[in-house]
Amino acid sequence: MITILKDKRIVLGVTGSIACYKSVDLASKLTQAGALVDVILTQSAQQFVTPLTFQSVTGRPVYTSLWDNSQDGLPTHIAHVGLAEDADLLIIAPATANTLAKLAHGIADNLLCVTALAANCPVMIAPAMDGNMYMHPAVQANLKTLIGRGATLIPPEEGRFASGLVGLGRLPETPTLIGHIRRVLGSVSGALFGQKVVISAGGTREPIDPVRYITNRSSGKQGHALAQAAIDDGARVVVLITTSDQPVPVGVKAIYVDTAQAMLQAVLEHSADADLLIMAAAVADFRPATVADQKIKKSGSDVLTLQLTRTADILNEVKLQREQTGYPRMVIGFAAESENLLKNARDKLERKGLDLLVANDITAPDAGFSVDTNRVVILDAEGGNYPVELANKSTISEIILSRAAALLRD
Repeated sequence: MITILKDKRIVLGVTGSIACYKSVDLASKLTQAGALVDVILTQSAQQFVTPLTFQSVTGRPVYTSLWDNSQDGLPTHIAHVGLAEDADLLIIAPATANTLAKLAHGIADNLLCVTALAANCPVMIAPAMDGNMYMHPAVQANLKTLIGRGATLIPPEEGRFASGLVGLGRLPETPTLIGHIRRVLGSVSGALFGQKVVISAGGTREPIDPVRYITNRSSGKQGHALAQAAIDDGARVVVLITTSDQPVPVGVKAIYVDTAQAMLQAVLEHSADADLLIMAAAVADFRPATVADQKIKKSGSDVLTLQLTRTADILNEVKLQREQTGYPRMVIGFAAESENLLKNARDKLERKGLDLLVANDITAPDAGFSVDTNRVVILDAEGGNYPVELANKSTISEIILSRAAALLRD
């Protein structure tokens, strides 16, 4: 279940492209996520896939005709109004060149085009076409017209077409399509709409020589989950990432950093006008005092001694920046502790001047580093402690951002 998709009415328009098979997966995954998916198939789409296929994955009627309502169970006798009036979103995926031309010029000769004209909800178009069709001036002009009227474009990807040609025009895979859907739905009703949120994620890497580095066990999963939750809430999100192991949510601006010093510079730069900074990254407390220019070779000794020096305290620097400029407006820190969880967490919150602190016990095998679940305690500046029982990191992120949004409103 995906919270932002739960009980959302999504109308999925499917047009005549071989990419229809991806639309079946999209309808299935949206349904599994909790959405109510109404599918409209054009006549051309039915040459590739049957209504029964979509009905099987959505558990709902599939609509095919503007005229024959006897088998479709259309929601009203005025089919296009019934489908459009309660929809939270209309997405046409795949959208062929033919359908794009009809939509751009207001042609309403099938159920999908009529529904698009009647819709008051956000409209998304995901073009898919073979050869050089996507870059043809006529197609580009039609897209420009539709975007100018408020439609959201899901850009096609480059790759191999069914014809064997390679180019720009492939329908993105399901996770990317759903990412765009979440971004658009968040912009409609998100609690952080228009707010700038900066999030750090993962563990920094402090080089020893050109080959080796010191790091920690942070995977970045909690930071990435926070980024997705912020997108769902309608925020403008910048995530400062130390690794590329986790997929970046659609709509997020990703800045890749490696060391604690690079993280410090990125945090100060991007939070200088931010409404919310969430420091979820595990930043190294120490780094090698010197970095070897060449790979360190084995020597006669069985011992290698590294001299370490302290890294900059990022949250202290952020505290100084806030005192001077007022930005970021709110700061949330994380504390990964192996003992005296609440005592150490409360001390960190007060020393760093944080608004909220999320504390977790890293000794628990089912929470913390590298796993998909977590259990935390959220501490606030007024002395409150709010435990959150074991849950996936997406749920934890939604709870954290819900509290942050409430504090920002106040």
